[in-house]
Amino acid sequence: MNNIEGINYRPTADDRQKFITKTYMWMGLALLISAAAAFYTATNEQLLQMIFGNKAMGFKVLAVAEIALVFILSMSIRSISVFGAGLMFVAYSVINGITLSSIFIVFDLGSIVFCFGGAAAMFIFMSIYGKVTKQDLSKAGHYLSMAVIGLIIVSLINWLMKSPMLDWLISMATVVIFTGLTAYDTQKILRTAQRANDSDAYKKIAIIGALELYLDFINIFLSLLRLFGKRR
Repeated sequence: MNNIEGINYRPTADDRQKFITKTYMWMGLALLISAAAAFYTATNEQLLQMIFGNKAMGFKVLAVAEIALVFILSMSIRSISVFGAGLMFVAYSVINGITLSSIFIVFDLGSIVFCFGGAAAMFIFMSIYGKVTKQDLSKAGHYLSMAVIGLIIVSLINWLMKSPMLDWLISMATVVIFTGLTAYDTQKILRTAQRANDSDAYKKIAIIGALELYLDFINIFLSLLRLFGKRR
């Protein structure tokens, strides 16, 4: 998102508010789409069989598609249209919702609602902190981003080891890292808003910002669910 922050423009207060509103509206829309896709998939036996049957080949294909969409969207954000960026973000939300449908099978509905509420509370608290703090969170964000890479590596190792203790530690670390990233990403969005205008460039930056916030929230939610969710 910082790649396009240097556009020389003095925005009005209305421009800044529009940018922030667009970012959070995109994030909210993505969460609604994912929730609807997850619930629909979980209640459709044929879809569940296609995704999780045959050694979960459908799930693996969708997981690769998710990673590819995030990579393509991030790498091509300068060249694609606002419509194209929005379409890719919506497509990612749908695919992620489909892959998340398994939580309705594995966990009790009450646990899902409880952990979603907990994730929402943590996300809102850290967003407020990112907004009001006088501290520059850039250095913390750099270390947290590196920690995400380490988290991915350890998760891949545990995928082979299947250690319950390591899985618990990974979930705890994920909550800590992504709550921190929520504050950092919020501060980054607010700083970007100081230069924002109504151009297509900043409309696309709002989508990237929404994607970052969406990933923060989803990772917090899933980690809380692994830690505290009651299994069926």
